[in-house]
Amino acid sequence: MSSRDRISIFPSRMAQTIMKGRLKGAQKGHSLLKKKADALQLRFRAILKKIVETKSLMGDVMREALFSLAEGKFTAKFDFNNIVLQNVNKAQFGVITRKDNVAGVLLPVFETAQSGADSNEFAGLSGGGQQFTRIKKNFERAIKLLVDLASLQTSFITLDGVIKSTNRRVNALEHVVIPRIERTIQYITSELDEMEREEFYRLKKVQEKKKKIRAQSDADLKLMRKLGEYHEPPSLLDVNEDDQDEILF
Repeated sequence: MSSRDRISIFPSRMAQTIMKGRLKGAQKGHSLLKKKADALQLRFRAILKKIVETKSLMGDVMREALFSLAEGKFTAKFDFNNIVLQNVNKAQFGVITRKDNVAGVLLPVFETAQSGADSNEFAGLSGGGQQFTRIKKNFERAIKLLVDLASLQTSFITLDGVIKSTNRRVNALEHVVIPRIERTIQYITSELDEMEREEFYRLKKVQEKKKKIRAQSDADLKLMRKLGEYHEPPSLLDVNEDDQDEILF
């Protein structure tokens, strides 16, 4: 096993415990990131489907709004632009933003909000009022759809970047980090087994050498006794008559 395929670490029991803890953490992180990626993919597909539906509806709404504008101009025989410009002094619709939390990812959401009263409420009283009201409602609907579409596309782009980043992390854990830690644990285990075998062999050799030394000592002692050259050492418990008590003053 190449040193590039594993983490450079000294094989020991403590290192093995640390690597097992890191492996467990990496596997847990991989599982959580995988669940996060699945949740984001589900929301991503739902947003994509809604974008397609909104764009299709947007075409119909804009066509109806522009057709109603052309019809109103033809029926009323005057330009609606001047009426609108005369009554507009501030924006009637505003956009408010909020955050939608999806698996820890904050997605921006845009919503339309009407600010103040309708400045064109009494426009068209002199003529073409119904047409003007119809045009206004059609374009209000178009504005709301545009804001919804902008919100969906912004969430789509945000989710796309987060999903790619999450998938890269999942692939890195699955194909790089976890296999490297597993190979490191295998290396440490094999080294510890080899050290145990070496220690067992060393202890076995030490025992054999001690047995040989003990056997040689017993043989030498037996030979010395046979030749009468061996004398038993005196016991410390035996009383020696030559020893006299001495009194120290």
